[in-house]
Amino acid sequence: MTPLPTIDRSVSKVEVTGFEARHYDLLMNLITVGTYPLFIRRVVRNMNIRPDDDILILGAGTGRNACLMRRYLSTDGSILGLDIGEEMLVQGQRRCHSHRNVSFEKRRIDESLPYSEAFDKVFMAFVMHGFVQEDRERIIQNAFRSLRPGGEFLILDYAECEPTQSPWLVQKVFQAECPLATDFVRRHWKGILNTHGFDRFEAHHYYFGHVRLLVVHKPDVP
Repeated sequence: MTPLPTIDRSVSKVEVTGFEARHYDLLMNLITVGTYPLFIRRVVRNMNIRPDDDILILGAGTGRNACLMRRYLSTDGSILGLDIGEEMLVQGQRRCHSHRNVSFEKRRIDESLPYSEAFDKVFMAFVMHGFVQEDRERIIQNAFRSLRPGGEFLILDYAECEPTQSPWLVQKVFQAECPLATDFVRRHWKGILNTHGFDRFEAHHYYFGHVRLLVVHKPDVP
């Protein structure tokens, strides 16, 4: 297989700021022609959250996903959301302030995280594709280390494809995205995740198969 070209970090769009950050939820609704709220509720149902789950969200954004997940938790469960954007964190904290089992921290998810076997689920939505491959692999290592044995890493993002051979609308989406998104969908993610110790793969598809929730498991026994 021909190696994929190296892409510089300067094209990354993982940190959302300014107008886009302040109106992120509205923009997502507009981009998806109003379907995003129903879509993300379906995703959260597919996560099979248990009442006592401890969940780590990598790239928590405005807190919308965290608040949806919290509905499935009892007081024994918890959610910790990480983000690097001050504007995003302010929105998340404001949205979830009445829920004592939901908290947020400012941390880079592509740097070493201080968690070891502390969570049952690690979730990220449309974040992984915005990093260069070296940083993606560091994020995977963070997720693996943060999960308890038997825990799940859930990655909601674009499904693998060849953008240049996709339908016209999909091609336009990738033309608008940073080059890292195209790099992301050209990689074999089950194989990459397996090399980092994950196994037992499940997938849920949305938007005519172009978006995927990939669920991978940390083995029960090392």
